[in-house]
Amino acid sequence: MKMILFGAPGSGKGTQAARLEKRLSVPAISTGNILRAAIKNGEEMGLKAKAYVDAGQLVPDAVIIGIIKERLAKPDCENGFILDGFPRNIPQAEALEAQGVEIDKVLNIEVSDEEIERRLTGRRVCQRCEAPYHIADNPPKSEGVCDVCGGALIRRDDDSPETVRGRLRVFHESTEPLKGWYERKGKLVTVVARESVSDTSAAVLAALGLGAT
Repeated sequence: MKMILFGAPGSGKGTQAARLEKRLSVPAISTGNILRAAIKNGEEMGLKAKAYVDAGQLVPDAVIIGIIKERLAKPDCENGFILDGFPRNIPQAEALEAQGVEIDKVLNIEVSDEEIERRLTGRRVCQRCEAPYHIADNPPKSEGVCDVCGGALIRRDDDSPETVRGRLRVFHESTEPLKGWYERKGKLVTVVARESVSDTSAAVLAALGLGAT
């Protein structure tokens, strides 16, 4: 299966991508990860991207899509792939299509803005070992102290309420229109996130016609 998985920041799409990767035995591909890998490996499109990164500029869509096309041409993608969080807007989707990249399914994970804000603003990470926590869903044994190494737990800047609301605003303005775009092509599948990761995974598998794990 060749699919795109998208949802708002904090919707859990990365977690579901990892689970689908194991279930389907196809790679889950994060744009940020392949961009860093392409630059590190000195690939042609990676070198083009590096020029923009070094200049402190945003990497153009055409370069990002070129990197994705190169990644999708690798042998491990022969039986399918999962694009995690890309495309992020309709022009990127149109460019991806123009490159001849065929998509079978687009899985959209729906989570309310209120729940997204609760999830992200409650996240904490160990300043020393980066172990993840959540003040309500996965609290440490001692408040503000990492169970693993005893380091101090902090909230990252991008998890502040103001930043989270800004990221949600960008998502609604730029990425959400993709739902209608892919729905008109008959490729959109929407799943409303459940309280637990496992229940959401079960709903995802059912929506994709894959049955239980």
